[in-house]
Amino acid sequence: MDASLSEEQHQIRRTLRELLLKHCGPDDVKAAVRTEIGYDRSLWRRLAEQLGLPGLAVERRYGGVGCGPTDLALASEETGRALLPSPLLATAGLAAPLVAALGTPRQRAELLPRLAAGELTAALAVPGCTLPAALGLTGPNDGAWSGGGRAGGVQGRPVEGGRSWRLYGEARQVLDGHCAGLLLVAAHAGGYARSRTLLFAVRPQEARGVVRTRQTALDETRPQARIELRDTEAELLGADPDSAPALADDVCGALTAVGERVAAVVAAEAVGAAERALERTVEYARVREQFGRPIGSFQAVKHRLADLYVAVQAARSAAYYAAWAVGLDPDAEAGPGRGEGLRPQISAAAVPPPGHESARVAAGLALAQALETARIVAGEAVQLHGGIGVTWEHDVQLHFKRAASDELLFGPVHRLRERAAEAAGLFGAGTGREAVAL
Repeated sequence: MDASLSEEQHQIRRTLRELLLKHCGPDDVKAAVRTEIGYDRSLWRRLAEQLGLPGLAVERRYGGVGCGPTDLALASEETGRALLPSPLLATAGLAAPLVAALGTPRQRAELLPRLAAGELTAALAVPGCTLPAALGLTGPNDGAWSGGGRAGGVQGRPVEGGRSWRLYGEARQVLDGHCAGLLLVAAHAGGYARSRTLLFAVRPQEARGVVRTRQTALDETRPQARIELRDTEAELLGADPDSAPALADDVCGALTAVGERVAAVVAAEAVGAAERALERTVEYARVREQFGRPIGSFQAVKHRLADLYVAVQAARSAAYYAAWAVGLDPDAEAGPGRGEGLRPQISAAAVPPPGHESARVAAGLALAQALETARIVAGEAVQLHGGIGVTWEHDVQLHFKRAASDELLFGPVHRLRERAAEAAGLFGAGTGREAVAL
């Protein structure tokens, strides 16, 4: 298995890192998060126009670059290093794949080119604090997280003979929901007896009854919002009203598939953030003196830094494998956007390509390992900085807050691992292949 990067991938990483070094330093990050939208609009436009970052994993026929999850993961590793505040994860990681998977031809033709060009940003709104459950990261995705027809969550009801829908309810912790031009809202419809989870497109600038409030978040580089919908007009994503019952299974399946991709992307992001926090700590250990010598010369400090380095490299390997496994189509030859990614060359004597369950296991375990590594590295960075790293004036606190926030948003780690074990069949009559993959 040859896991080397292609020249094109090296170029994407190199160009993106150079651009972020110039325009996304720590001071730029702190200034951007204090703006109304929470990110630098001019930098986002530059990333879209020069690198096509929002459309990296969007098909070429819709104006995207046509790459796969591995390329998006590699780019996200660089944005994680810089702690780039941007709608990249919400738009390219969550919303665009859902539109591509569920949208009608008209909806895809209308929305995907604008999303790929960076002209339109989007956010996924799920009820309560259930994003990991909605993405199938912490349990089977049966749609129960949306409320199951009981009070709470977001309710959807058809009007005008089913030609349009009205939504009523609330979604909290919506990533970049305060400024997104498109909201993909998960809601349940049909009452208790025929409850089903559907996905709706809401244009908050045009629809009435939308109240968006930016929340105070631990990590300001990943802003969150509370979305209140009060009899808001919405468009069903993906099918005619008569097909809505059958569409419910497709919605849960699409959310789970997107969850696997997002797990690999967030894992790569966390690896990039952890690596940069470690680099800052090594730089500090070389210049900070105690007892007349740099603290990095003490054996105890060397050992701690070496352990962190090994942890970061292990997490990177897991994230890369997960991105490849998720992007690989076992029924098709490898090609752009279908597992070419890290260009693994599989022979008959090598490890077989992962199946669907194996990819789910790899994504969940990679995310758990990356989140845990980011938390440990950031915590050690604060300690080795002598405590100043947690102050607002220091840059390490940004990495610490990102690590803590991501684990709260996409974890907890022990549930990610438990779900991966369930998918691998370790707690039941699983097959040997999935068990070996775990």
